[in-house]
Amino acid sequence: MPIIDIHIHLSDIDSFHQTAVELSKVDYTAAGLKAEFDKNDVVLGIGMGVTEQTKGAFPDSTSPNPMGLDLEDSVPPFLMECVGINPNRLTGNHAQEEMDRIEARLQAPEVAGIKLYAGYYHHYVYDSIYTPIYELAAKYGMPVVIHTGDTYSMNGLLKYSHPLTVDELAFQQRGVNFMICHLGDPWVMDAAEVVAKNPNVYADLSGLVVGDRSHFERFMNEPLFMDHFRRALVYSDHYDKMLFGTDWPLAPIDLYAEFVRRLVPEQHHEKVFYENAFGLFPSIQQRIAAL
Repeated sequence: MPIIDIHIHLSDIDSFHQTAVELSKVDYTAAGLKAEFDKNDVVLGIGMGVTEQTKGAFPDSTSPNPMGLDLEDSVPPFLMECVGINPNRLTGNHAQEEMDRIEARLQAPEVAGIKLYAGYYHHYVYDSIYTPIYELAAKYGMPVVIHTGDTYSMNGLLKYSHPLTVDELAFQQRGVNFMICHLGDPWVMDAAEVVAKNPNVYADLSGLVVGDRSHFERFMNEPLFMDHFRRALVYSDHYDKMLFGTDWPLAPIDLYAEFVRRLVPEQHHEKVFYENAFGLFPSIQQRIAAL
């Protein structure tokens, strides 16, 4: 079965390098990612743009817009990109310049959407600072992907990354589709309700386990851990709006695919691993046809 991994990273972020070496034991390079794609029949990935100007600084308030995939010189052909937004640069004297750069980048053929790092950046997603971003998303028919739940950095603030904040946003911006990353973990029941209630809200299942085989075996064999997510998926009853993503390099793709296969009933695998991505990211159809 072909797979689309809608949540990976390929940016020169210190914590990604550290996690790849110490926890997941993956080869954090474009070549390493391509090898994993080939091994697991992943036909396309979507990278989440994020940068830091100083080593270990993410969330970096000085990062220019839009943030991209800067681990390599260019976006590899087997990836598309959700450009990252630094909201701290959307006000002041240079705000229009930032918006102009964002809009220009959205017109690139490899760009599939927009990424907001809620929690890492201390703004609610329904704050007016993001309104021009949502206007661009509507103009270009692109989804907005939103980090929710736990933050990988202690400098994040969880009140901004709670999935219930996406409910108010979805109400305000009915013309834009949104994706809740990480099923809002640990608030997965709240995220499940936001997806069930709002026709313009989806969720991905990325980043729920971090590490190598020993980490995955520990958690996949813990019924309480697995039921934490299964309960939310059953409650939401919207496997048509759940998408597969790994958050690579936080975990090897084969282990993460095995984990999601255990969470999602088999009759929904094709939707979650492949078909649902086309509904949320319309531009991927052309990219896959060209591969």
